Amino acid sequence: MSEETIAGGAELEGAAGGASKESRTYTVQSGDTLSKIAKEYYGDANKYMDIFNANTDKLSDPNKIQVGQELVIP
Repeated sequence: MSEETIAGGAELEGAAGGASKESRTYTVQSGDTLSKIAKEYYGDANKYMDIFNANTDKLSDPNKIQVGQELVIP
């Protein structure tokens, strides 16, 4: 029974925090904007706030990203 609990707990932990199996990370490059990244990943530059909202622990302003930052792409 403890093995089932551990396996079940691991599955629940993976789903916690809004992380989905499609979440990935992106390292900001020179010339990037959240709109440009959103266009690349979603095909819609207007979805930049989805990226911003997933990274509020690292970003305080969607217009201020830094080269080398690692962002979660939900």
